[in-house]
Amino acid sequence: MSKFVGTGVALITPFKEDLSIDFEALTKLVEYNISNGIEYLVISGTTGESVTITREEKKAITAHIIKVNNGRLPLVLGIGGNNTQAVIEEINSTDLSDIDAILSVSPYYSKPTQEGLYQHFKAVSGASPVPIIVYNVPGRTSKNMLPETTLRLARDFDNIIAVKEASNDIGQYMQLLRGKPQDFHIISGDDDLALAVALAGGSGVISVIGQALPKEFSGMIRDGIASNSKNAYQTHFDLMSIISLIFSENNPAGIKAVLEAIGISKSFVRLPLVEATSELKKSIQNELNRLGKR
Repeated sequence: MSKFVGTGVALITPFKEDLSIDFEALTKLVEYNISNGIEYLVISGTTGESVTITREEKKAITAHIIKVNNGRLPLVLGIGGNNTQAVIEEINSTDLSDIDAILSVSPYYSKPTQEGLYQHFKAVSGASPVPIIVYNVPGRTSKNMLPETTLRLARDFDNIIAVKEASNDIGQYMQLLRGKPQDFHIISGDDDLALAVALAGGSGVISVIGQALPKEFSGMIRDGIASNSKNAYQTHFDLMSIISLIFSENNPAGIKAVLEAIGISKSFVRLPLVEATSELKKSIQNELNRLGKR
């Protein structure tokens, strides 16, 4: 599954001022990323504000991205939740013929045991006609999927082909890299750790900042995978501040402020999120100026 090596981006959902979906801006965002070296696109993840997008809106967003992409890059669709049966029903009712994999978040709020997490993804595996990237993000789910659970899933189910690991724990990444099957992908879900993971043998990243700085970020990850550490770290050090800024209030308010500053889309978000503060927007603009992105 080499199509998931490199940089995928967790696309935002652009909104107009009335908070309807801005499909024109979405087209611009997709084209910008395709033309600047991104390897694959992720639809309806956390950064896409999936929890405040209706089922019909999700279908419309997915169809639009499929049309704009026109087969140029692999597509990953977010289908996950804390109701296992509902996840299975969504998989069964979704046309996945143009989707290369699903990204399925570890169940949140319910705080299942490790065995519960395993059984959840076993059921998802049995339902999915396409490969699955499991998504561990304990900062949002309140439950860490331990490396032994992830590796058990990797060994037991052929269609579970990767984990998007967003524990922000470099030790946990190293345990996954040490124990993974040869063809299983460890994908960073932490922009700040993505280079370290790539250099250690990971398959790349599903990035937030990458959609705003696709050429720079995807080039850094390719350098990391190729063990070209000198060039990769030069880029990493240059991007550290902007990565920190976009997560300083909430995601995706930060990345939407960046995309607004570079003329891709507006910074509107849906409640309970609020837009980046004027102070953060000013800091982001100053950092973009420093990077030569006006």
